[in-house]
Amino acid sequence: MSTSQLEKMQDQVEIPEGVTVTQNKNMLLFEGPLGKTHKNFRNIPVHIEIADGKVNLKTIGEKKRDYAILHTARSIIRNICEGLIEGYTIKMKVVFAHFPITVKVEGKKVLIENYQGERAPRSTHIMGNTKVIPKGEDVILTGEVWTDITQTAANIELKT
Repeated sequence: MSTSQLEKMQDQVEIPEGVTVTQNKNMLLFEGPLGKTHKNFRNIPVHIEIADGKVNLKTIGEKKRDYAILHTARSIIRNICEGLIEGYTIKMKVVFAHFPITVKVEGKKVLIENYQGERAPRSTHIMGNTKVIPKGEDVILTGEVWTDITQTAANIELKT
């Protein structure tokens, strides 16, 4: 394998100011102005090292799949760092034709009441540290980890 191909099989992610990243085996711990979170890379075949304010990533293999996995790991780390600095927000709209739907939050569950006139409320799980705020016809999801927010939105969508 040529040196240019080997260079493609490794990548670096700059750690932005205000975010600290520590490593515990395959677990990366992130701390930033908006909070802290962790990501387990145990099932992702990428070698991770932290040095000089950068996260160094190297693939274990040399195939296209390994190259794709490398860039997936890079994107996950970048998104977590960005979320800890700026945060993420998703706005969902509650739309109904006849039966008025109400959305409530109880602990780590979202309750969707009166969906199509059903008597029993539908419930779904809130992922991670996502905050769900129902405001009239809008449901606002905020948090630091993009995957948790989008999975919570998908959970709500699947129940309706």
